[in-house]
Amino acid sequence: MIDLPIQHLTIGALKTRVAVIGEGPVVLLLHGWGGAIHSMAPVAVQMAGNGYTAHVLDLPGFGETELPPTAWGVPDYARWVVQYLDDTKLDKVFLIGHSFGGRISLILGADYPERVRKIALSNSAGVKLPPSPKLRMYYAGRKALMTVLSLPGLGGLKEKTRLYLRRKFGSSDYLNAGPLAETFKLVVAQDLVPYARRIKAPTLLFWGNRDMDTPLAEGRILEREIPDAGLILFEGAGHFAYLDNLPRFVHVVDHFFKQD
Repeated sequence: MIDLPIQHLTIGALKTRVAVIGEGPVVLLLHGWGGAIHSMAPVAVQMAGNGYTAHVLDLPGFGETELPPTAWGVPDYARWVVQYLDDTKLDKVFLIGHSFGGRISLILGADYPERVRKIALSNSAGVKLPPSPKLRMYYAGRKALMTVLSLPGLGGLKEKTRLYLRRKFGSSDYLNAGPLAETFKLVVAQDLVPYARRIKAPTLLFWGNRDMDTPLAEGRILEREIPDAGLILFEGAGHFAYLDNLPRFVHVVDHFFKQD
């Protein structure tokens, strides 16, 4: 694991772990769900080596940053990031986001265009695809089963069945969310395509064709909906395309950021 110079700040009343490395134009790196500073550290180190000041944060509820005081949606996280920019006197920054960090970046680009220079996203979440036929059948069957188990005297069995289905078919992120479970539900429920349409900053999208968490179809939609966007496909890469192809990712992002 890469060691970065760590500091602890209070951002929006939350004790926050931060790492800052390098000198030059500021790039802010936002990790994915379940990640922390270490998730983006390899990118931060190489960006610093290319002449940037890299700021890496543990987002609220992750790493060593305190939990949000209530269940937060993505706009709450975006406001918190802007609070960080204000508190550290950062005016306009480059953004690099992965997955959940991509969700936050989409809102930052749409609602705070004056704070964003350019955006690079790897396997960004935020697009809600229609459920597959198999998933629609599961939802219909679960609804019918819960209706039957709502009959008098079956309350205990209904709750046991609900817990079983959640453990059996729930996403690993939700099952491992712990105190962030309600936040997770708010986050994944929001379709951020309307935000993507309002982004003014030039945006570069990176995707792995083997991503099973945020399928390539979601990247195609973001490429189409963001006014000034391009999509780079990493063959053979999965949900962490930026790490699967780290040298190429950093090289392309560096070139993109330095273009006029």
